[in-house]
Amino acid sequence: MSHDAISGYTLNHTDSPLVVKAEPEALAIKPSETALIVVDMQNAYASQQGYLDLAGFDVSATGPVIENINRAIALSRQAGMQIVFLQNGWDADYVEAGGAGSPNWHKSNALKTMRSKPELSGRFLAKGGWDYALVDEIVPQEGDWIIPKTRYSGFFNTNLDTMLRARGIRNLVFTGIATNVCVESTLRDGFHLEYFGLVLSDATHPAGPLAAHEAALFNIRTFFGWVSNLEDYAQALANK
Repeated sequence: MSHDAISGYTLNHTDSPLVVKAEPEALAIKPSETALIVVDMQNAYASQQGYLDLAGFDVSATGPVIENINRAIALSRQAGMQIVFLQNGWDADYVEAGGAGSPNWHKSNALKTMRSKPELSGRFLAKGGWDYALVDEIVPQEGDWIIPKTRYSGFFNTNLDTMLRARGIRNLVFTGIATNVCVESTLRDGFHLEYFGLVLSDATHPAGPLAAHEAALFNIRTFFGWVSNLEDYAQALANK
């Protein structure tokens, strides 16, 4: 058995089930059957002058979340888990966003903000642009999956489910932004597709006040999945 030290933990390279302390109860996962899902860690959602910031949402506290996500990525990768990056946005002409006949056209704050402020037209979440790009601090590696999506859920009109099933993956560990929007939406859809969803509470961040984050975590641990934190996740992956 080989071991690696990351952030003070000695990782156990085994495919035996790992028991993660969580709410409402502990969850046992096998690394080979688990993927870490990094949701929408793009400039749009995590950076000053990105979409959320310019639409009036607070992104001032995303720095520690980015650090925790990077720790979760390193721990998960060393444990042999698949790393999956979801990336939200649309083509440069916003055809994929839907027109006036789409609920997305009416509810997307990115689209509404650009319509109300013409000087921002074309700036938010357009593929190939700065806003759409992953933040500089988070860098995918060879073997990671980057899956584009055009709606909140990572399962909607993507090949995520097919790719996970082909690998025999049943467990999804969630990090990213926003807890109450794309994280929760993807986990909910995963629940209905028979995936076990676990959220790391301190490696996620809401769009809106802290109460929105807490409400999403309540929904998840009560109805759709499990909630843990980076420390307990790291302990589960460590050779203790």
